[in-house]
Amino acid sequence: MELAIILFMLLIVVTVGALKLADHGMSFPFRKKQQLFTQVEHTFINLLEQAVGREFRIVSRVRLNDLLAVRDSTNKRQARQALLRAGSKQLDFVLCRRDDMTPVLAIDLVHKQGKEGYKTQRDWFVSGALDAAGIPHARFKVKSGYSVDEVRECVETKLIPLRKQQAKIAASKMNPPSPSRPTRPIRSSRQPGGEQVAA
Repeated sequence: MELAIILFMLLIVVTVGALKLADHGMSFPFRKKQQLFTQVEHTFINLLEQAVGREFRIVSRVRLNDLLAVRDSTNKRQARQALLRAGSKQLDFVLCRRDDMTPVLAIDLVHKQGKEGYKTQRDWFVSGALDAAGIPHARFKVKSGYSVDEVRECVETKLIPLRKQQAKIAASKMNPPSPSRPTRPIRSSRQPGGEQVAA
């Protein structure tokens, strides 16, 4: 009987050891969060969805280097540093076109919580990178009582360049360019004396 207990305990030790070796000694101390968004983020995304309607898709918690690419002409060292820095920056929301998921607006929430608050200071690296890429950046101060119209007005203000571009494209589709005319005079069929050349 004692031998059976010893063998059983030995089997348990071997099994646990095998499991530890299978996952390289790593444990997974995780549990599911109750909510993906904080209450502030949840309230704001609802307002944002109502403000933009079905025109755009809203993507949340986007890393800056997922949004931007380094120009081909950039030297390798500078590109590596820029990507490393961009990887540590995160935007709260990004509006993308529905048809091709092109980013059109980056959005951050700003609120004074705790000692330093959340994004209370404008990050010059994030602003500069977005400016260089031509993506507008809206910063919303967190407050209670935002209306859908206020959010829509702020978004539309930031989207003025996009709206101008859309208007140009629409105008060019409605008024296609006229057929090109000759750029030099056509040779006259009359001879210098006023007589026509016989065919």
